Amino acid sequence: MASVNMADVKRLREITAAGMMACKKALEEADGDIDRAIELLRLKGAKDVGKRETRTASNGLVALKQDGDSAAALLEINCETDFVAKGERFQELASQVVAHVLATRPVDVASLLESSFDGKSVKEHLDEANAALGEKIEVRRFAVLEGGYVGAYMHRTDPQLPPAVGVLVQLDKPNADVAKDIAQHAAAMAPQYLNAASVPADVVEKERKLFEEMTREEGKPEAAIGKIVDGRVNGWYKDFTLLQQAFVKDNKKSVGKYAEENGVEVQAFVRYKVGQA
Repeated sequence: MASVNMADVKRLREITAAGMMACKKALEEADGDIDRAIELLRLKGAKDVGKRETRTASNGLVALKQDGDSAAALLEINCETDFVAKGERFQELASQVVAHVLATRPVDVASLLESSFDGKSVKEHLDEANAALGEKIEVRRFAVLEGGYVGAYMHRTDPQLPPAVGVLVQLDKPNADVAKDIAQHAAAMAPQYLNAASVPADVVEKERKLFEEMTREEGKPEAAIGKIVDGRVNGWYKDFTLLQQAFVKDNKKSVGKYAEENGVEVQAFVRYKVGQA
């Protein structure tokens, strides 16, 4: 078995994102031939794909694809380590998949994985990356907004890594500055819903029951509980709905008021952060 030098090991690791020892062993087995070592790593990776299904892919990136000012897609794609997340191959895969999402508008992740581009299904593209990179690679979620004016904001939580937070904001009419302001607000403040009307009834009921229990434990008069609970539910809306949150650039007004003052209506938004709900 041939001895290998660390420069070749480092080069192979940069090409494949495989572990240092795996690269060293592959080069030894390939007698120092880097192309053959890449093939060996891919073969080994393909055998290990099933074993990786139980691992947690908690790193990754959020990818964006826009079509002018009226349509955009956002995608969260995950891997196991930030080393792979910042690699060219993983980022190129994300770029290809989010472009495919915008072009085809699949209804859910399952249908996305079954759909194809460049002669292979999305799942096959993911499996190939899985084998080559040595990590579990998976699409977690995606969204498409279309119509009116769609603005976007992408945020890097670490300058050495790709964007981990992405936001789309859909307005009824063009206003790039307002869309950017609201998208940046959403990135920072993590609203869960657009407005009170968009919160599912079961979520509201769960919060209301919790506030009722809290209020009774505080010993408030029974006659006042309903009013107190209503106030706390309204406070919850101000914390978790985009349009009722205090605007980060001027906390004396809500995001909804800021949009209204600028003559636009926020119709929808999407916010993804890698690894978060």
